[in-house]
Amino acid sequence: MAGAVIEKHLQATPGVWAAIVDVLELSNDAYQYLYGKTYFKLVDAVPWLVGWGYDANDQPFKLKRPIQIWDRLNTMSTVRKIKNFNPDAVVCTHFLPARLAALLLAREMISAPIFVVTTDYDFQGLWLNPPFSRIFVAREETKAYVEAIGVPSDRITTSGIPVRPLFGEPVDADAVRKRYDLDASKPLLLLSAGASGGSYTTAVVKQTIRMTSEFQAVVICGNNSELKNEVENLVAGREDQYRVLGYSTDMPDLMRVASLFVGKPGGLSSSECMAAGLPMVLIKPIPGQEDRNSDYLLEQGAAVKCNYESTIGYKIDEVLSQPGRLDQLTAGAHRVGHPDAAADVAAAVATDDAPPVWITQGARESILAASEQGSSVVDLPTGQRLHTLYHQTSGRSAAVITEKQLDTLYTQSGARLGDGTLSVSTEELSNLRRWRRSEPDLLLELRRAMGSATEVTFDLR
Repeated sequence: MAGAVIEKHLQATPGVWAAIVDVLELSNDAYQYLYGKTYFKLVDAVPWLVGWGYDANDQPFKLKRPIQIWDRLNTMSTVRKIKNFNPDAVVCTHFLPARLAALLLAREMISAPIFVVTTDYDFQGLWLNPPFSRIFVAREETKAYVEAIGVPSDRITTSGIPVRPLFGEPVDADAVRKRYDLDASKPLLLLSAGASGGSYTTAVVKQTIRMTSEFQAVVICGNNSELKNEVENLVAGREDQYRVLGYSTDMPDLMRVASLFVGKPGGLSSSECMAAGLPMVLIKPIPGQEDRNSDYLLEQGAAVKCNYESTIGYKIDEVLSQPGRLDQLTAGAHRVGHPDAAADVAAAVATDDAPPVWITQGARESILAASEQGSSVVDLPTGQRLHTLYHQTSGRSAAVITEKQLDTLYTQSGARLGDGTLSVSTEELSNLRRWRRSEPDLLLELRRAMGSATEVTFDLR
């Protein structure tokens, strides 16, 4: 969904042609099953394991090499597709294609800037795959975190999570209510089972039946016809209060007239609610990213969370019965919403021609250390602290190196330190065989940062 809405904005940009490449659609059946169905089976059967996996990879640059090789072997069709397309820009709305595109750029198989668009409110380490030109994050605290662990601030943009722009547009509320025979005087609950139709929906409906507050409800059962039949049987005789639907393309209109959304806090569904100014009643978050999404929405006063399935009705009743509570939650949702996120991302992609930023292996180890310790890179021991090299002509960040590597450049390579500057030439670097053996990664990343120039002066920060 995020990719599709960005594509739509890019297609509307003069001189731009865009196409979506779906990694899983191009991979083999076994890989698709592992990445798709197996994940959701684990969510249902052992959610704690999913949370453990999320936390285990929460720090950047922690993913084990065998997993990276496994991903590459099963995504060769995507690699060939990108190479044959020969793009002028790559936009990634998932960490897997971001990793593949970064590898292609590092191996000089493509030369396009890479834009990474995160789709949850928190930043997870798998998203960080240098080289890249820009990372788009959902909120300011996330940007502060990514800066603190060492990513140059000029490469991070707080955009929000891309959603369809109509979620933030006015709607003919009377027409929508007439379409579903809804009473404008009663609060409207929108109960979502997700596209696949989550079985927890029946428990939610049973809880709402016992509520004392006046309300109407629209229940979206997704593609699960059995669930739809089950819910219809549950609410038989209450047709004036419940509307039971299968998969619906009318969600944007329903979300803009609803009073409360009852469902899971996925990154995109939460962002759609916030763009529409629709507060949420959060149930059964997936451990890891959805737990963190919940934390943020609760902190911003845009949601309430049900920790017990048996008290969902009580929680909703509490919100509806307290004077002003629903208005407070609605104001919180409007405050969090970013209905223009997709347009902002597309505009940046169409105009930002910045070369990639390169991060040396030593700098990656420092970023990992800072993340594991829960500290900023400026608090690391001397030698592990980071320095960013900025192109003096453009002012854009070019490379991230460690303090120890900076000392190596100065003492062994003949690089010249000026007043806040560092000057290097390819001839000086290439002739230093001894240094080349001791710091091959630094040599490689620095030459990449220099681009086609034979001599560069960097501003040093």
